[in-house]
Formats: sequence, structure tokens, C-alpha cells
Amino acid sequence: MSGLPILSLAVWVPIFAGFIVLLFAGADRDSPRARALAMLGALAGLLVTLPLYAGFDTATPAMQFVEILPWIPRFEINYHLGVDGISMLFVILNSFITVIVVLAGWRVIESKVAQYNASFLIMSGLLNGIFTALDGMLFYVFFEASLIPLYLIIGVWGGPRRVYAAFKFFLFTLMGSLLFLISLIYLYLDSGSFAILDWHRMPLSLATQQWIFLAFLVAFAVKVPMWPVHTWLPDAHVEAPTGGSIVLAAIALKLGAYGFVRFSLPIAPDASHAFSGLIIGLSLIAVVYIGFVALAQEDMKKLVAYSSIAHMGFVTLGFFLFSPLGMEGALVQMISHGFVAGAMFYCIGVMYDRVHSRQIADYGGVVNTMPKFAAFFMLFAMANAGLPATSGFVGEFMVIMAAVKFDLWIGFIAASTMILGAAYTLWMYKRVVFGAVGNHHVAGLTDISRREGLVLTLLAVCALGMGLYPQPFTEVMHSSVDELLRHISVSKIQ
Repeated sequence: MSGLPILSLAVWVPIFAGFIVLLFAGADRDSPRARALAMLGALAGLLVTLPLYAGFDTATPAMQFVEILPWIPRFEINYHLGVDGISMLFVILNSFITVIVVLAGWRVIESKVAQYNASFLIMSGLLNGIFTALDGMLFYVFFEASLIPLYLIIGVWGGPRRVYAAFKFFLFTLMGSLLFLISLIYLYLDSGSFAILDWHRMPLSLATQQWIFLAFLVAFAVKVPMWPVHTWLPDAHVEAPTGGSIVLAAIALKLGAYGFVRFSLPIAPDASHAFSGLIIGLSLIAVVYIGFVALAQEDMKKLVAYSSIAHMGFVTLGFFLFSPLGMEGALVQMISHGFVAGAMFYCIGVMYDRVHSRQIADYGGVVNTMPKFAAFFMLFAMANAGLPATSGFVGEFMVIMAAVKFDLWIGFIAASTMILGAAYTLWMYKRVVFGAVGNHHVAGLTDISRREGLVLTLLAVCALGMGLYPQPFTEVMHSSVDELLRHISVSKIQ
């Protein structure tokens, strides 16, 4: 497999599969064919990424599986791909989630089935391009192009206010991306190259680093999203179809956090240290304040959307503690959140498909009619609350440990998420699942089908497996995280 362009396959196989679905199953009457082709494309996209883990050398922090071809030689823009221990796991996670999304929409989506599945396949390839791009302009092209299918997914297959939510999502993210583009152009003019690794080695004055860091911050903070530029996320989640919410939570929110690791920290290390207090403060606001906001929600999707903001606050907190434990804990949290938040949104989607309501008050006593579903939902609710032995605990525990070492009070405030997370998650679960049967809609519910059981089982295995044995995830990060921390500990001021 060493001679194959594995990263190019990871990017282009799902994109080509998406176009094949459109070409050969474009009509609604061919929806069974569209679903079958989409599943084959998603599985092929996952299979081509597995050699990345099997052939990865954990002893080196260098980029691996590197591919480079000239793209626009006049401006030194190359088709340059590679992965390290930080980015490789996200490629596999994204490809796995694509399979989950195709399964999740198997019977739910009845109109424009081919276009729906093709949108997810194309977006999967573009997201893999983001995680593997080592050229700044190539990264930007993938970064912006990934907005298009997600915009269409929300705007076409979403809820009653889908156009408003899609438009708000697009405007927020585009606003930050413009400053990101300006920063990329400045770095190119200063270095004569668009190679991201060259930018990591560039000496820059503190003032320049600060301006670049702030421009990156606007772009990436919107994507995470960080408080106070988070308001687009609850609207997008509420209006998005179930598959859209799964990808948005599991993968799209990770792009901003990944941007901090790939751009902000290594390119502007002195500015990162200078602004670390600001980022830590914003992260703690996300953890605590947004946790209380989640407690006040009556819509299940909106509650989980706000919990995602709180969990991503842990990620940005871990990055700016500048310790191996905090950095690795943040990365583990990102991967865990992909499994757990995706599962939570899928569980809500399963109930919505039957009752056509996301309001907590419209449920009650679901365990009486859907006992198998209630068991799965309990597992994911506990993982969302950070229960030990689930993946949700591992990353949060590592970040809290790093925060306590950094500052006792910061660690204390961060640890409050253990209480808040349990409060809003179990409050929702209690009112939805326990008690007497709430109404005739709940009384008429049927338990999960085999397809729904398969999706929930796959996600449960991931959440429990990572919680019980996180070493396969953490061991690939060590060298890359250590190298990044060594790099940002050295001043780049001219």
C-alpha cells in the first residue's frame, strides 16, 4: 500500500462517489439505487483511510504519506498533502461518520435522495482535504468549498426555518474566512511560499504575530464556535436534518479547533502565549455560561447544540494550557465529541422521525415503549455527561488535570462542567425517557429497527472502546504534540 496515494484517495474517492450517485441515481424514483451507491461510496471512502493508521509511524513527528505536485507554479501553490499524529485520526473519524450519516438517512430522507447522499459524500472528501492539506491556498479552497454542501443540506432538507439558519451559518463562517484569506496572502508575500510548514519556521515580529493571530482567531472561533460568536450553531442544528446535525457536530466544529493547532499556535507562538489568557477566559465562559444556557432549553436539539459549545470550550482550553496533557486531552475530546454528539443527535432524530417533535415536554415514559432505544440513549447521555469508562470522560479528565497544574482556580472552574453536563443531560433524559407514558404519541412508539440498532451499536462501541482503552488514540499523538509544544516554546520574534 506504500506506493498508493492514500491521501488523494481519501479526498477524491468520496467526491467521485458523490458524483457517481448524482449521475446514475439522480431521479427520486431511483432512491434505492442512490442509497446503495452512496453506501458503497461511503464504505470505499472509509476503507482507503484505514492504511493511514495501519502504516503510521508513531515514533516520528514528521508528516507522513506526503504527496506533492505543482498546481499553480507562478504563485508557488502546490497540491501538497500529508498527515501527522494530530490530523490522521480526524481523516478516519470523518470517513467513519460519513458511513453513519448514509445509514442514518436510509429511510428518513424521501425526496432528492441522490442529491442528499451526494452532498454528504462530496463534503466528506472536502473535509478530508482540510485535514490533509499542507499548502495554505489548498487548505483555503477545501475550507471554503466544504461550506457549500453543508449549506445545501441545511437549506434544502432542513426544518421550517432552514433558509434563515443556512444563511446565518454561511454569513458567520464567511466573515471569518475573509480575514483568514488576508492572513494567508500576507504570509505568502513575506515568505514567497504557500507551504504551511514553511510558515511554521518563519521569524515574525510580535506585532505581526498578534495581528495574524487575531485574524486567525476570528476565522477559527466562528467555526469552533467560541463564545460570543456561537449564535449560528443552535439555529443550524435545530433546522438541519439529522445527518446534517451529526456531521456538523462530529466533524465541522473540529475545523476551527484544528485551525488553531495547524495555524495559530505554530505560526504565531509568541502571540499565542500573549493572548492565552483571553482564550482561556473565553473557553471557561463557554464551559460554564453555555452550560447554564443548556439547562434552560426545552428543545432537545438546541440543548445538545449548546452542550457541544461547552464541550468545545474544553478543547480550546486544553490547547492554550501549553502542556502535553492539555493538548492531548483536547484532541481526545475532539474525537470523543465526534462519537458522542453524533450519537446524541441521532437519538434525537430517531424520536423525531416517530413523533415529529423535538420538544422535551412532548415526551415522557419512552422507556415503556422503546426499551432498547432507552438503553442506548442512556449510554450516550452518560458519555455526554463525562461518565468514567466512556470516551466523554477521558479528554475532559486530561484537560482538567492539565488545568489544575496550570492554575488551581482555572481547573476548578473547568471541572464544574462535570456537574453542569450531568445536570442538563440527565434532566433531559429523565423527562423524555422515565416516568409514565406521557401521551398517545409516546404510547404508539415502536422500538428501534435493525438499521437504527446497527448505527447505535457502532457508535456505542466507539464511545465505550475509547473510554475503556484510549491508548490507540493517544499513542499516535505523542510525537506530534511534543514537537508542536517544543516549536511554540521557542520565540520567533525577529
